[in-house]
Amino acid sequence: MSTVPTPDTRTDEPDEPGATPEPRNALDRFFEITRRGSTVGAEVRGGLVTFVTMAYIVILNPIILSSGVDVDGNSLAFPQVAAVTALTAGVMTVLFGLVTRLPFAFAAGLGINSFLAVSVVGQVTWPEAMGLVVINGLIIVLLAATGLRRMIFDAVPIQLKLAITVGIGLFIAFIGFVDAGFVTATGASSPPVGLGINGSVATVPTLIFVFTLLLTGILVARKVKGGILIGLVTGTVVAVVVEAIWNIGPKFDGDEVNAGGWGLSVPELPASLVSVPDLSLIGDVDLIGSFERIGVLAALMLVFTLVFTNFFDAMGTMTGLSKEAGLADAKGDFPRIKSALIVEGVGAVAGGYASASSNTVFIESGAGIGEGARTGLANIVTGVLFLVAMFFTPLVSIVPSEVAASALVIVGALMMAQIRYIDFSDFSVLLPVFLAVTVMPLTYSIANGIGAGFISWVIVRSLSGKAKQISPLLWIVAAGFLVYFARGPVEALLAG
Repeated sequence: MSTVPTPDTRTDEPDEPGATPEPRNALDRFFEITRRGSTVGAEVRGGLVTFVTMAYIVILNPIILSSGVDVDGNSLAFPQVAAVTALTAGVMTVLFGLVTRLPFAFAAGLGINSFLAVSVVGQVTWPEAMGLVVINGLIIVLLAATGLRRMIFDAVPIQLKLAITVGIGLFIAFIGFVDAGFVTATGASSPPVGLGINGSVATVPTLIFVFTLLLTGILVARKVKGGILIGLVTGTVVAVVVEAIWNIGPKFDGDEVNAGGWGLSVPELPASLVSVPDLSLIGDVDLIGSFERIGVLAALMLVFTLVFTNFFDAMGTMTGLSKEAGLADAKGDFPRIKSALIVEGVGAVAGGYASASSNTVFIESGAGIGEGARTGLANIVTGVLFLVAMFFTPLVSIVPSEVAASALVIVGALMMAQIRYIDFSDFSVLLPVFLAVTVMPLTYSIANGIGAGFISWVIVRSLSGKAKQISPLLWIVAAGFLVYFARGPVEALLAG
């Protein structure tokens, strides 16, 4: 798999005659499959791998959202959230693939859904919270349609764009290690995390993660086609067999905790494979209720947080994925970037309207890219599978998070390779890049890493005599991140 950016620097312009191999048919021409050095088989495999790696969101998003009790004492029903999660992910993934022809799949963003369940619904109702998500999406669409979002994207220097890619690689690898139980919280102030349980890899699910990781790594190293998919399927089969023999069970069962259990879903065949989706949450949104309930300033602060998180998480993710797919030029731009930024905002609107939380580009798409996906055809495959998953929610849960986590670590390793394009001889570049790369995994937030990189870039570079090289927009964004990082005291000040 090539991770070197291609020389093609065009974004929205039509192809030049004779510049690339002739497309084989209308499908090839529309998705530019041959032009990007891909095949239909690679796109199908990539789309399937992306779905398998992301399928956990159909289970995890309902777990997160249904746990939040709003100000009126109401919560969202798990089956309803599962249904709209799969529906919105499917529709937005297909739409993005058709409009942009890029292999970036969509689903409910984990940062925003946690923010809604933990911080927002304690102040407003669920319909009002989803109304804020819709407003957030409309703002992002406006920024993209007016070109301001693209201008901000272009203002980011290539060194920071590459750092974002590397940081995301470390971030998703860290997510994989945590999901697999390979890295766990120690409960102590130092060190805050450690290896497995009491410093040992002591559970069967984590051992299956290690097995799947090594198997997949061998297949990828030997350039076996479908290596990541083969690894995921093999790991799932092994997990199902192990669970059938030893009956390990879930890690959390009500109030009981089984330290050696499966983290998210138990790999066993469900009693019923098919379920009728309940889509009654669609449209259950209140756009203005939160402003009336908590006041305009407090509601605007919540919207500000949503926009910043959504905006820069998506920007960083698309930057990293386009680099990994070899679709970015020397400046970090990728094909149909304006359309991509607009559709990403539409994902927030659609997710809020369906009460599935803001839908955004998912970094797990890198697993499909690692399998060879280069075009939007892979998105069609992933999106259709999400739509089918609405009816097969029990079946989707067969793949344990420990197995899916292996693909995240593999992709994280592949994305780390982009670091070789950064010149570290200038410390005014090295420090901001280092902060962007390390803050992402350490704070569990792409937006936090981008903010640390942006702020340190403008301060260190400007005070090192390079202020003229910094775009005015980058100064504005850095100032915005200062407010974002201080939003707790700002909210308290506004409340007072």
